[in-house]
Amino acid sequence: MEIRNAEQKDLDSLTRLFDLYRVFYKCEPDPASARAFLEERLTQGESHILCAFEGEEMLGFTQLYPSFSSSEMKRIWILNDLFVDPEKRKKGVGGALLDAAREFGHANGATYLSLETQTTNKTAQSLYESKGWERDHEFFTYALDLP
Repeated sequence: MEIRNAEQKDLDSLTRLFDLYRVFYKCEPDPASARAFLEERLTQGESHILCAFEGEEMLGFTQLYPSFSSSEMKRIWILNDLFVDPEKRKKGVGGALLDAAREFGHANGATYLSLETQTTNKTAQSLYESKGWERDHEFFTYALDLP
């Protein structure tokens, strides 16, 4: 398995997996919009996408967004998306992507990585914890919908 940065030439495979990821979170399939969204992130340099490959086949991806910690006055990365093709699971792809994200954060001087997952996503929680991620017991996460 090879993990590398996403490139424009990967958009077809990445779009397919990204759209499946969105469907997993109960969004309607929309490959055209998914492709446009990903292309804009890549073109604008607004996220960092790591992809796992076996030969030419994309197995999964993780997308990280940059942010900052005001208290530590350093860069952080938000691991916003992690998805492995359902047919390619249980082969260490998710763990390898998490390891690559950690290496990317270190290499770019980040003080930490953060992520959120649904409380019901026990499979992902187990993977994260097996890779050293710790559940936050100090802070609550809030969201404000902007209609």
